[in-house]
Amino acid sequence: MNPLDRISIVLVEPQHPGNVGMVCRAMKNMGLTRLRVVKGCRVDHPDAVKFAVSARDLIGTAERFESLADALADTEVSIATTRRHGKYRQEVLTVAEAADRLLPQLGTHRAALVFGREDSGLTTEEVSLCCWNATIPTGDDYGSLNLAQAVLIFCYEIFSRSGQFALEALRTQATSGELETCFGQMEEVLLKIGFLNPQNPDHIMRSLRRIFFRAEMDSREVAILRGMLTQIDWASGNFEGKKKV
Repeated sequence: MNPLDRISIVLVEPQHPGNVGMVCRAMKNMGLTRLRVVKGCRVDHPDAVKFAVSARDLIGTAERFESLADALADTEVSIATTRRHGKYRQEVLTVAEAADRLLPQLGTHRAALVFGREDSGLTTEEVSLCCWNATIPTGDDYGSLNLAQAVLIFCYEIFSRSGQFALEALRTQATSGELETCFGQMEEVLLKIGFLNPQNPDHIMRSLRRIFFRAEMDSREVAILRGMLTQIDWASGNFEGKKKV
């Protein structure tokens, strides 16, 4: 398999069909063919077809999903693209750094590049579903890029570097679906034993997500972690409240 065939471009709630068409053209220019769309505008709109030009076949094969979690469920590596930095958007890679980190993974892993809405990008919750964050450095006066321009820059960096890396025979990382199930169990158990604030469990859970994303766990490691959580859940049956400090 061509390693680039393991990469999906994921558009979250695109608003303008013409942009979807231009994204298809940018993808095909750089040898990528897998498009996934989470809600948003019609992919088969006449404007999308018009602006796709000779990449109309990508419109026909595009997959639609009801949530970003569903679109990422069968992938092991995912990159959220963002223009904003902040408390929950740390360790933001440049496009080149993201490509360098991604390409060696494609020997055995499926990957996704996730792009947000034209006017507001990705939410913090959506960013937290992805393994890494990446951004395109821009001038201070106007940092907003057209959706298709952003996709083209990422695809170009990946395509131009794709011949420079020997694909490694890596262990198979856990899928996004496996990780999300684990994170759901983790939140339930940590709430039960009083570790998380029930009024704002996401505050700590987002940090825990970053820790485990950095670990790049495989399916067996996720199963071990879930087994440990199950044992903690069982052992906390006589829990009498959060420890007093």
